[in-house]
Amino acid sequence: MKNVYGEKLVAENGVEYREWDAFKSKLAACILKGSLNIGIRKNDAVLYLGSASGTTISHVSDIVGNDGFVFAVDIAPRVMRDLIFLCYKRKNIAPILADANKIDNLKERISAVDVLYQDVAQKSQIEIFLKNANLFLKNGGYALLAVKARSIDVTRQPKQIFREVKEKLEKALTIIDYRELEPYQKDHAMFICKKQ
Repeated sequence: MKNVYGEKLVAENGVEYREWDAFKSKLAACILKGSLNIGIRKNDAVLYLGSASGTTISHVSDIVGNDGFVFAVDIAPRVMRDLIFLCYKRKNIAPILADANKIDNLKERISAVDVLYQDVAQKSQIEIFLKNANLFLKNGGYALLAVKARSIDVTRQPKQIFREVKEKLEKALTIIDYRELEPYQKDHAMFICKKQ
């Protein structure tokens, strides 16, 4: 196994493990904050919106394994270049340079998925999340939303924004877990939802 972002590798009893840094991954922060069910399983198909250069994606790739698959969407060409290098080593990730808000451009490239994971720091992140969950997420599938409060409104308290996000999500999905991610990720929260 090779490291992806400078994380430590440890071998024990013939098995290699990778360190998962909660200061670099909101999903790791969510787990360390006590989330018992992140909804991502071996063999799952995952739509990952806001993939960046692939730090958390590399761990999602490990979880779903060789028979799982990750559609990795990002709008920024610079980070997509780094992600493509990661994909040479990991055959279960497909990099897609696209705007997650324009789902018509994604329809031809993405199948129905078991899990939607979104880490998009935009004012309209909730609308983007719900649109993609409605179109791509299978019934019974899990949807994880990493909310960056300051991207929605820098003038308001994060807790107030998280309450409003919760109200919007509850109209479309069942929230099964919610975690604020301090001290690992400032002004961030993770919502784990299920599509009924």
